[in-house]
Amino acid sequence: MDKFDVIIVGAGLAGLASAYTLAQEGLEVLVLERGDYPGAKNVTGGRLYVNPVRDLFPDLWGNAPLERFIAHEGVTIMARERSITLNYYGNELCEEPHQSYSILRSKFDRWLAEQTEAKGAMLLSKVKVDDLIMENGKIDGVLAGGDELRADVVIACDGVLSLISEKAGLRQPASAHDSAVGLKEVIEIDTALINARFNLEGDEGVARLFVGEVTRGKFGGGFLYTNKESISLGIVVGIKDFMEGEPAIEAPAVLDEFKLRPEVAALIKGGETVEYSAHVLPEGGFKALSSLYGNGILVAGDAAGLALNIGFTVRGMEYALASGYYAAQAVLKAREAGDFSAETLAIYKSLLENSFVLKDFKNFQEAPGVLGNPRFFNHYPELAGNIMRDVYAVPVGSKNRLYPTIKQYMTLGEMWSIFKDLRKVMKI
Repeated sequence: MDKFDVIIVGAGLAGLASAYTLAQEGLEVLVLERGDYPGAKNVTGGRLYVNPVRDLFPDLWGNAPLERFIAHEGVTIMARERSITLNYYGNELCEEPHQSYSILRSKFDRWLAEQTEAKGAMLLSKVKVDDLIMENGKIDGVLAGGDELRADVVIACDGVLSLISEKAGLRQPASAHDSAVGLKEVIEIDTALINARFNLEGDEGVARLFVGEVTRGKFGGGFLYTNKESISLGIVVGIKDFMEGEPAIEAPAVLDEFKLRPEVAALIKGGETVEYSAHVLPEGGFKALSSLYGNGILVAGDAAGLALNIGFTVRGMEYALASGYYAAQAVLKAREAGDFSAETLAIYKSLLENSFVLKDFKNFQEAPGVLGNPRFFNHYPELAGNIMRDVYAVPVGSKNRLYPTIKQYMTLGEMWSIFKDLRKVMKI
């Protein structure tokens, strides 16, 4: 019977971060990954905010396979027949160390797995974990491929649909209300062409979000990130809206429509799609987080629901890395005490509460409810588009003054609705 100090289920960022931290402290760590290799199944829009986790892994960033640092931010508000784009550039975005980078997970995760194995962790791919081993009320290992694998602690990092944490009784099955589906393409384009189209120099990159008609006015949005030799383009739509939409929404068709919009088509023209992926995302925020620990088990990353959508940014990867790191710290403290019970492993939650992770989730705990307002995705994009259409219109006859042009849209009823929506926005 094999016995390890720690077994980690899932070789995503949370799992690899845990394994890297534990292995460098001399623990015997086994990472089990269902995919063909680390990163084979992992999907993200493609942006990693490095600042929050820079000091947790100081040895990694100098050689990490990051794509471009994000020097230009943008938001495009899409109506059915027009759009408004807001661009932001600040000197601070170009100062080193850079705040965030675009990344390709298939490349980054494989590299991080190599660093983790170099520290001494054992990683096995193409292995499906079927169940947990429970003895005397404590998780004592896993069943995988017909084998019993024992460990003092199991760390569940198996993604948003985590069966491991479900089997441990730490979470309920993911609900449609708290989940979204993301579809993404990586479109290969010549580096010089990317730089020319987005007005970039060197390793500068662009991050742009799209809201409104991109998801047919439903909760969600689109995203675009520039990589060194490609563009990551995709959409995210709430699963509840998919299920209740009238008429029914087909996700691939929505992505195809997005690519055909003139605002997007011009940016990806001549490119070749080299990767297509789909993924379920946690969207419930603080109120939908799973239980983080139990007797002999911890939960990290997407498996715990640690992804946060606050409208102008969507974050998850740095929470996965940090939660993996703090899960490892909790294991180290439990090992010192010789006690892997829930009472001792509860230090994990305290570590997260004292870090940026749960502080962020508490600060923005009202965001899911606020962003669930359908007016943000259908009414306001059309309203803003119509106002801008009339402001820029030059008719055959005389042009009306700007004030009455805008005022015609600001009826008493409209102003009252805007006021009520702004009161909700103030919560985030």
